[in-house]
Amino acid sequence: MSLSVNIRAREDLVVRPKAVLLILSAAVFLASLDLFIVNVALSDIGRNLRVASLSNLSWVLNGYAIVYAAMLVPAGRLADRFGRKAGFLLGLTVFVAASLGCALSGDLVVLVVFRLLQAAGAALLTPTSLGLLLAATPADRRASAVRAWAASGSLAATFGPAAGGLLVQLSWRWIFLVNLPFGVLALVAAVYLVPDSDHDRGLHLPDLLGGGVLIVAIGSLATGLVKAPEWGWKSVSTITAFGVSAFALSYFLFRSRRHPAPVVELSLLRHRSFAWSNMTALLFSAAFAGYLLSTVLYLEDIWHWSALRTGLGVAPGPLMVPIFAVLGHRLTSRFKVGNVTAAGNLMLALGVLLISTSIGPTNSYALDFLPGWLIGGVGVGLALPTIMSSATTGLAPHQASTGSAIVNMSRQIGAVLGISVLVAVLAVGDPIAAFKHAWWVVIGLCFAGAAAALGTTPPVADHTGSPRSAKRLKV
Repeated sequence: MSLSVNIRAREDLVVRPKAVLLILSAAVFLASLDLFIVNVALSDIGRNLRVASLSNLSWVLNGYAIVYAAMLVPAGRLADRFGRKAGFLLGLTVFVAASLGCALSGDLVVLVVFRLLQAAGAALLTPTSLGLLLAATPADRRASAVRAWAASGSLAATFGPAAGGLLVQLSWRWIFLVNLPFGVLALVAAVYLVPDSDHDRGLHLPDLLGGGVLIVAIGSLATGLVKAPEWGWKSVSTITAFGVSAFALSYFLFRSRRHPAPVVELSLLRHRSFAWSNMTALLFSAAFAGYLLSTVLYLEDIWHWSALRTGLGVAPGPLMVPIFAVLGHRLTSRFKVGNVTAAGNLMLALGVLLISTSIGPTNSYALDFLPGWLIGGVGVGLALPTIMSSATTGLAPHQASTGSAIVNMSRQIGAVLGISVLVAVLAVGDPIAAFKHAWWVVIGLCFAGAAAALGTTPPVADHTGSPRSAKRLKV
């Protein structure tokens, strides 16, 4: 009976793959939107909750990114063992419920706790949505379906700042309340329209303790960075935070070598292009996260723009991302993947350089801000999708899902480090000078990302069977 029901569900799905793609992409769009929409609202959250310290307020962003990074792989493996559809529905339910909790929060601690729950839900719904999409889509349509699914994240980056600015005009709480109607609609639609995919109950349980240890490692490092200006770089508290991070990271690597289902399969890092892709993703995401938040804070705190004006002001940059993501995809058929990614990093560095050398305390948007911001958006469009699409090219098919999750984890860890370093730099000296120092740090990260990107080109075999670097590899 269950087999016939499953077959009928699959047969029904073939006639409505676009509906399935829309539902799964909408859920991922909501999870991605929260990474961008909160940046614009951060100052309003601080004023409303009476939190003046940026180091404390940064946990609204960092808490989400840390839990999302650490739980992404274990959540995906739990769903592979117990059922992807059940995992997707649970993740979306947790995300929507936690969004309501965020909106009703009356102090920072409660808000951060609900942000952690939001991240756990997002970590569960993201890999399960991709697994369900692959199982539900006919083979000849999978490549285009995955590109559309991945593009939902770029779409969130495009609309996030402007949407955040509009919603904050009502209240910062609306940036979380907006998830409720769309989330509930996607949840109901998924129950009736998205069929389950096969799952293997014989799989090993994922290393949940390892995921917890990774949270401690990243969280302690972030705490040390954001609190060091307040505590003192040589204080016992700062040294303890860094020490705990180093110990936890060492133990995490130790567990990963021995656990049958680790958070990070260290054997994957033997693949040269995959290892360099993770390093590039970390460095580029650190630069981008620090750049985005610093720009929003500059417009709101130095130019005294409203959240709405800030959201609209930064919107043109993200609009460049989907346009140049398409161009980057085409360029990888003519140039080395690593060169395209490196060019994106350097374009972002150029955009940051233009802003840092021209912007001042007075409002001159069209001349001092917009040109560099647009160039930076071009860089993001060239680099980020290329990093994500090329990272798993050299892996075996059965490793691709885990590999993709690990690269996403590296992105989130990079975002945490970028925001933490930004907070530390902004805490020192004159505000305008501090912002410019922060942008020079971003430029340094971009150059480091460009150097790492040169190693991301996957090897291909020549006619003798020997590996060589791919000059033209379409991803």
